[in-house]
Amino acid sequence: MINLDHGAAPPVDPRVIEAMEPCLREYAGNPSSLHRAGVEARNALERARGRVAGLIGADPGEIIFTASGTEADNLAVKGIAQASTNRGRHIVVSSIEHHAVLYAARAMERQGFTVTEVPADSDGVVQPKQVVRAMRDDTVLVSVMCANDETGTIQPVREIAEIAHRNGAVFHTDAVAAMGRLPVDVLELNVDAVSLSARSLNGPPGAGALYVKAGTRLRPQVEGGVQEDGRRGGHENIPAIVGFGRAAELAADELPARIDRLKQLDESLLRGLRGRLPDAAINGHLGLRLPGHINLWIPEADGESVVLMLDARGIAVSVGSSCAAHAAKPSHVLLALGRTAAEARCSLLITAGPDTVESEVGEALDALAEVVGELRAIAGVTV
Repeated sequence: MINLDHGAAPPVDPRVIEAMEPCLREYAGNPSSLHRAGVEARNALERARGRVAGLIGADPGEIIFTASGTEADNLAVKGIAQASTNRGRHIVVSSIEHHAVLYAARAMERQGFTVTEVPADSDGVVQPKQVVRAMRDDTVLVSVMCANDETGTIQPVREIAEIAHRNGAVFHTDAVAAMGRLPVDVLELNVDAVSLSARSLNGPPGAGALYVKAGTRLRPQVEGGVQEDGRRGGHENIPAIVGFGRAAELAADELPARIDRLKQLDESLLRGLRGRLPDAAINGHLGLRLPGHINLWIPEADGESVVLMLDARGIAVSVGSSCAAHAAKPSHVLLALGRTAAEARCSLLITAGPDTVESEVGEALDALAEVVGELRAIAGVTV
């Protein structure tokens, strides 16, 4: 199988699996326990916390482990908003956020909050001036993702964070798609909360994290325990968290080389597409985009049909966000960029990874051109 769906199905790094094995084979203590197994689990937990914190320039005490990036988004949006009702009940998010943020914000409307969804431009960029227009005296939270998980478009996070802070609001960014493809430094970005996922770093499923800047108020969303300093109840998933820590450690060492590699693959993908499918167009910003992450509009080629036909040839790609691949509706992100529903359904997401090789790119693009040609022939369409 040629995997060009790393955004949804990144393989777990063998070195991460190796780090996790002792947790599964040799000890399985509860980190809240006082006995030796518990102490070992606690030490492993805190080592992982330090590694995740180190990757983004945070203090270990500012990291809350969760079960996923989706949970981290929910904890950020709901937890910060609920802890800020003494100041106001207005939330600003972008219209292209992951559903974890959008649905969490809309859930807060049922608790008496109002939500403003800021549009993106036709390139998929959330312009700071749009955020300025959305701000109100009672705005308590602004959430704009670091980079979009469908288009890969990188957002002006630092500028938007400054706007939020000037108005006394807390700023959160979802960095799940950006991790492993873009440096993320919480001090440089001047953010208050950041959602993370182990899978973005070729870590295991079942582990995410939320960075919360010291002093930022947060109401827990999972009750029933004092874990994570009382901010997220429940027995921590030690094997997955240890894997997350190892993945973060590897990313800290290897990220520059990984980004260079992804940029090379990106150039190969774009060059190959121009030669094989010159009528295809990039969804999102061509330059301000995560490396190795390409969302294509291919006229007269249904995206789901392309995915299934490529799968039969041993090639994995996607029609969009990994969390919405089975959704009947067209992508809300592509609609927000101005694509029609029909155009959105003729779009395809290709995401390479650090283990992708040039020959796989060429083979996949040859197959893609064949599949598109077959679909157009069946439909009697000439483009």
